[in-house]
Amino acid sequence: MTLTRIGFVGAGRIANRHLGNLLAFADVQVAAFADPQVQSAEAAAERAGANAYADYREMLDRERLDALYICTPPFAHGAPELAAIEHRLPFFVEKPLAADLGTAVEIARGVEAQSLITAAGYHWRYLDITEEMLERLDRNPPRLVIGYWLDATPPVSWWVREQQSGGQMVEQTTHVFDMVRLVAGEVAEVYAFGSRLDRAAFPSSDIWDVSTAALRFVNGAVGSVSSTCILRWPHRMGVHLFCEGLAIEISEFELMVDVGKGRPVRRAAGDPFVREDRDFIDAVQGKVNRIRAPYHEALRTHRLATAATRSAREGRPVVPEQQEAHG
Repeated sequence: MTLTRIGFVGAGRIANRHLGNLLAFADVQVAAFADPQVQSAEAAAERAGANAYADYREMLDRERLDALYICTPPFAHGAPELAAIEHRLPFFVEKPLAADLGTAVEIARGVEAQSLITAAGYHWRYLDITEEMLERLDRNPPRLVIGYWLDATPPVSWWVREQQSGGQMVEQTTHVFDMVRLVAGEVAEVYAFGSRLDRAAFPSSDIWDVSTAALRFVNGAVGSVSSTCILRWPHRMGVHLFCEGLAIEISEFELMVDVGKGRPVRRAAGDPFVREDRDFIDAVQGKVNRIRAPYHEALRTHRLATAATRSAREGRPVVPEQQEAHG
């Protein structure tokens, strides 16, 4: 058996989540980790029997790799992806694609020029309950869509700085924006509002701690996506859909279908992270490409999330597809 050799840029929590899956694949060898916090790279490398580097460029120069996982904070995206493109390496990138739009647009152009295999970490697309939901919506599309990400503020310092994280709508609620697009299609216009209070626990924060975005879809549906990080616990993240004679609520963990006969709930089964990792590896190996969020598709979600942030900042409606790359 020929092993597919994988390198990682970033060795934090989400990288280790993917690592656990890849170690269980008999046809994969995790060969190297690179992280400026070299202790993190060394710990992950020890787990995998791999090599550790402080600089991903040295890793790319020294290692023979077949693909790359890029699991960095939003502000660190850009250079690693462009290096992967230069080395013609397929790559899996965790969301969000960047803290801004321009970086992601530049990467997308490079991916297209090289016809690279790519995948982005929108794992909600791999839920079995998402598949069930899409089957139900096939002949009865939603007319009203209500999304929400109501949560606590993550403890990492970069998260509360818009230039580093992109803000909550870009860094967290992007999963909801992705599901909204998946079920209702593209958004013609977004008009968002945000507000921020001084919070003693986060004196350097410059992001909205509450926001809501009104959406007008190309197909005539309407909706909204609301976010907050002022809680101290994860309260609720998901999407409510209203169709003719049908109401559906989906989260990362369960699906509720209401047809007027109670509100039965089904828990999600299986691990969507395993499914997305398997699909990426299969595509890299030349098997059927079943990747559900390649880079160009993830860019459309990122364009919507950054459009909502820009709308709130500028106090005007924004058309996602007409955003300038620097917006």
